[in-house]
Amino acid sequence: MTPELRILGFEDLAVGMSDRLEKTVSSSDVVGFAEITGDRNPIHLSEHFAARTPFGTRIAHGLYTAGLISAVLGTRLPGPGAIYMSQTLNFRAPVRIGDTVVVEVCVAELFPERRRARLACTCSVDGEVVLDGEALVKVPARADLAIDPRLMPGG
Repeated sequence: MTPELRILGFEDLAVGMSDRLEKTVSSSDVVGFAEITGDRNPIHLSEHFAARTPFGTRIAHGLYTAGLISAVLGTRLPGPGAIYMSQTLNFRAPVRIGDTVVVEVCVAELFPERRRARLACTCSVDGEVVLDGEALVKVPARADLAIDPRLMPGG
């Protein structure tokens, strides 16, 4: 899962624009997230422990799933240069190892005076919403997005 970069300036955005990403959660993703964050809750790391929980098996960290939203914001919509201002998160259901998470981000509202966008964010597994919320991002003007092509993948 390395999404291709799409570089959009604020002027390129319109209400209703959307983008998506799909990611199948692996055990190594969850273990790596635990290593990076220090969250070693055994519900994420121990099948033996997790089997005795209401979920019956290991689940991914909620913020791992939320982090997939960041992947869309930083690479596709709006893309490089976007600055996270805030994010609300509603955790609706667990994400298990092997689940494919579909992340959808949609421009819900634009604030031209401050070049900000409110984005509706949804993560789902097999059509069931597992996480939703809204992000507020600051989006640079197109003229401010002079990105050196040598810094881009394949550059």
